[in-house]
Amino acid sequence: MNARPFLFDTDFRRPQASPAAAAAAQELAAATAAAHARGVQEGRAQAEAQAQGRLSDALTRLSLAAAGLLAQADAEAAEREAEAVAVATLIATRVAGEALETRPLAAIGEAVRAALQHLRGVPHLVVRVNDALVDETESLMKGLARERGYEGRLVVLGEPDLLPGDARLEWADGGIVRDRARIETACLEALGLSPAPTP
Repeated sequence: MNARPFLFDTDFRRPQASPAAAAAAQELAAATAAAHARGVQEGRAQAEAQAQGRLSDALTRLSLAAAGLLAQADAEAAEREAEAVAVATLIATRVAGEALETRPLAAIGEAVRAALQHLRGVPHLVVRVNDALVDETESLMKGLARERGYEGRLVVLGEPDLLPGDARLEWADGGIVRDRARIETACLEALGLSPAPTP
């Protein structure tokens, strides 16, 4: 038998690794390092995706809030505009009403001038006005007829249901109606407002 002497310089606490075991340990260390690097990279990608998601949610909430604020501002602006139109219409109606009450012949004269411009060959013209304005309207009509060269017959009739400033002009094949209530209603409808109910 071949006997070998026991050498006391061998340290049995640290076993000597074989070359295959050393290579396996190196592979394990490399695989562990690669897995750690992949994990870190995946963790960063996941954290970045979560941050992007939170940012996207925040931007969505912000845009919805901005849209809500803009809609509210638009609604308030539309309400202020509607109030301004209503106030302006009320003032215009009152001013026009006061003007018609103090000078009702001005509106009647305007309607007569418009009619006489196209009625030179008409044999007669009938004008219906408020009872209280018959004499003044007759004087106005005669002056306007001379001014416009109208030679037909003029008839002015009083109507108790016509308001001062309103008039109905009639001739053989036509007529003009000047009705303050209709004019006001048409103006209000053009402004998108409802006319006030008549008492």
